[in-house]
Amino acid sequence: VALAPKLLTWGDEEVAAAVRAVAESDLVVFASPTFKATYTGLLKLFLDQFAGGTGLAGVLAVPLMLGGSPAHSLAPVVHLEPVLVELGATTALPGLYLSDSTFGDDGVLETYVERWRPVVTTLTEARVPHPTR
Repeated sequence: VALAPKLLTWGDEEVAAAVRAVAESDLVVFASPTFKATYTGLLKLFLDQFAGGTGLAGVLAVPLMLGGSPAHSLAPVVHLEPVLVELGATTALPGLYLSDSTFGDDGVLETYVERWRPVVTTLTEARVPHPTR
């Protein structure tokens, strides 16, 4: 959120540093509240900073969205995952949709992490580095 106004102009060094940090990461959770059945404009503005096809190459990405109703439970897979793939990310893990009112207490996040930890470990150890690394 602190970068929000800076995302509207090109060439901001703080935004560029954030983009580099994400592009050089092994694993990134791209999280957003559900807004009108998809991710927020703020996340879109951030994702627009990455080059298409290669900007997230070598990054294992997990699409995660929070919402108030199970009616949008496919939003991470239907709306966010395709954008991450288009930017070059690997999305080998299933997207995750959490209830915004219970995710801190319901154990879903912890169960997801424990279930997929071995896969993340294997994929990050075997990953092909981003061309700029």
